Amino acid sequence: MKAVFDARQRAHDPKHFMANGRLSANPEQPQRIEELSRGARAAGCDLIAPTDHGLGPVAEIHSPEYLTFLETIHARWIRTEGASDEVIPNIHPDRRTVSYPKSATGQSGFHQADTSCPIAAGTWQSAYWSAQSALTATDIVLAGESAAYALCRPPGHHAYGDLAGGFCFLNNSAIAAQALLRAGRRPAILDVDVHHGNGTQGIFYHRRDVLTVSIHADPARFYPFFWGHAQERGEGEGMGYNFNLPLPRGTGDTDYLATLDLALSRIRAFGADVLVVALGLDAHENDPFHGFKVTTPGFAKIAGAIAGMDLPTVIVQEGGYLSSDLGDNLTSFLKGYEAG
Repeated sequence: MKAVFDARQRAHDPKHFMANGRLSANPEQPQRIEELSRGARAAGCDLIAPTDHGLGPVAEIHSPEYLTFLETIHARWIRTEGASDEVIPNIHPDRRTVSYPKSATGQSGFHQADTSCPIAAGTWQSAYWSAQSALTATDIVLAGESAAYALCRPPGHHAYGDLAGGFCFLNNSAIAAQALLRAGRRPAILDVDVHHGNGTQGIFYHRRDVLTVSIHADPARFYPFFWGHAQERGEGEGMGYNFNLPLPRGTGDTDYLATLDLALSRIRAFGADVLVVALGLDAHENDPFHGFKVTTPGFAKIAGAIAGMDLPTVIVQEGGYLSSDLGDNLTSFLKGYEAG
């Protein structure tokens, strides 16, 4: 399997993270790249550099206003007297239909959902090449390969069309799905991250041309809290094209695989001819977020079940945080997919 990665994704090195009112180190560290690339190579992948597709495919998902913000906000922010080194919002609008402020402070609140997505000097560059990696993996699949892996970092599935959040800035899985749609395919997105892909859901929630399916920890007491509940099925033309499968904290391999069968059945019913897998390895039992208890061999079984769909598949890296198992979990998934 071909794997795509660009070294410029290391430039994003966030320092700020707040949880339960306490500041701590941001879990979305550049070191994740070393563990994931090790895991990909152990699975037999050669990492190749992405092609630059420009902003066009990104702007099919994200508004020009938002992309301008991401590209320019840090330079504007640091000109403010007393500003921190990273762009961190301290005020948010109560709805998305309010007027658009001119100040860097106001725009940060409009475009950043929480404090886990600080923007520093290298953030835009990393997010851009993360998206290009997903697009290049998409090209590989469109050219006839059965699957390709995009080592995307920072991740993307919490990013909406004009809103960053949860370590995410550009929604790589959505960008890949839109590129597949443009190429005349019928894509479904299967999100197996332990956190619900609320940004992906939001992007396609009123649409019927992309099916979105997510298996994740019950958001009643887990990030992102406000989205990812089973009753969220889509709206308007999108009604019935969003399928959430929240599971209890601590879910292990057996129950996860049973739920995956439901997800795959829905994808079959949609008639998808290509699949985007938003691959979160944070469902692992030793991940720092402690949501699920999927084992390392369990990832191979998950991948094998997905491969059994016999659909061309773009695998886009989402979560999975630093532990001694991170690289091994990716190896298990990629080998399990190829064996399936």
